[in-house]
Amino acid sequence: MKPSALIAGCLLAATVSGPAIAQQLIFTAELLGANERPDPNNSTGTGMATVTIDPDQGTMHVHETFSGLLAPTTVSHIHCCAGPDGTAAPATTVPSFPGFPVEVTAGTYDQTFNMLETSSYNPAFISANGGTAASAFNAFVDGLNNGTAYANIHTEMFQAGEIRGTLVPEPETYAMLLAGLAMVSMMSRRRLLSREDSGVRIG
Repeated sequence: MKPSALIAGCLLAATVSGPAIAQQLIFTAELLGANERPDPNNSTGTGMATVTIDPDQGTMHVHETFSGLLAPTTVSHIHCCAGPDGTAAPATTVPSFPGFPVEVTAGTYDQTFNMLETSSYNPAFISANGGTAASAFNAFVDGLNNGTAYANIHTEMFQAGEIRGTLVPEPETYAMLLAGLAMVSMMSRRRLLSREDSGVRIG
């Protein structure tokens, strides 16, 4: 089964089962110059990005760390939606994440966004994905689930991006969602057995 289909199915299961099941989805990316497209580079810079999505609250938490860049930072954002060998316009705020550290070669960024507000997006991404923040959020989460969203840090030397990484689900996210699916399956089986025990004819 494709990861996107697995996640979608488990999310549906978690939704059906009620609020007792955690909803957070965690995606991570290793940021390297070799991951840049269309022009990979030999930057000594490295970084890590962690994106945590809470579908119930409509929020996104972004944590990025980076060091060893060859040039001072200019902007950073998450692009969507393109495969590992493609490029896409930024989906998040432009020209950059608010408060992202600039004119440095190492640093940390940590911020939570309300993804149900238009101010959390590149207006072009909203226009291309239904015209509302809610529809853009759905498209953005789909991109994360499908492995077509990537974090990118741009610098003065590499204006198209010095280090980049595709955001992929953490194993814990799969485990959580599978646990939710198992719980739903168990609850459904119990309801079925209860109906049979009470003499209700099934089928």
